Amino acid sequence: MHTLYGIKQCGTVKKAQVWLQDHQIAYQFHDVKVAGLTEAQLTVFAEALGWEALVNKRSTTWRQLPDTRKQDLTQATALQLLIDYPTLMKRPILAFEGGFLLGFNAEHYQHTL
Repeated sequence: MHTLYGIKQCGTVKKAQVWLQDHQIAYQFHDVKVAGLTEAQLTVFAEALGWEALVNKRSTTWRQLPDTRKQDLTQATALQLLIDYPTLMKRPILAFEGGFLLGFNAEHYQHTL
């Protein structure tokens, strides 16, 4: 079964959920705001997608961070930020057998799934 990581209030996550439902693709939803993310999960995402891609630098959460937390990011500090502030994650992340999709694009979902 696929797992969709995101937050339920996110419009992009909602679009991904509708697409999956319309295409009768079973998935479980992991609300990162409620359930959080582990270092192990984030490390897997970072290895597959690149840690830089995981951090949404256009988010409200990013803008509200102190500058000291945003400077000199490394994989370790970025993953710690995502553990501390899960809404900072670019979303959704769809985990499926064989890989991950970051963000929602109907064509990418159609082609991949």
